[in-house]
Amino acid sequence: MTPPSDPAILLAQRLALGVPAVLIAGAYVSEYGFGLAPCELCWWQRYGHFAALALALVSTVVPPPRVWLSLAALAIMVSGMVGAFHAGVEYGWWPGLAACAAPPGAGGGDPLEAIMAAPLARCDQAPWRLLGVSLAGWNALISTLAGLGIFGLLGLRSARG
Repeated sequence: MTPPSDPAILLAQRLALGVPAVLIAGAYVSEYGFGLAPCELCWWQRYGHFAALALALVSTVVPPPRVWLSLAALAIMVSGMVGAFHAGVEYGWWPGLAACAAPPGAGGGDPLEAIMAAPLARCDQAPWRLLGVSLAGWNALISTLAGLGIFGLLGLRSARG
């Protein structure tokens, strides 16, 4: 298939490929380079970006690219929504998932069982912040803006015919 001649579609493809790739790369650098273990909600954010990458790649070979890019933008924005939820949990605005917290009875009973049942990383504790915003918060901001940008580019294309 030849590359799209519409510059808006080409830019949307670049965004749909680039943003998730950069955010996933950042997640892996923070995990393996700096030892920040991902919690359950961190993984859920990554799943949205993995899906977006796959959909964006499909948009380069299977017509119509607008459909695949719309789905990729939606996947990016879902990752951003999970990131917003996660950031709210980290800031204490609402409770998180049971899988992300210390197990019930962790303070009493068998200490070894409590240690073995505890998650590697808790969702309610941000291990790192930049300008007061956690990694989940940055994912929420960047993913939402990128998803809206892709939808905006696709809207420009449809407005032109």
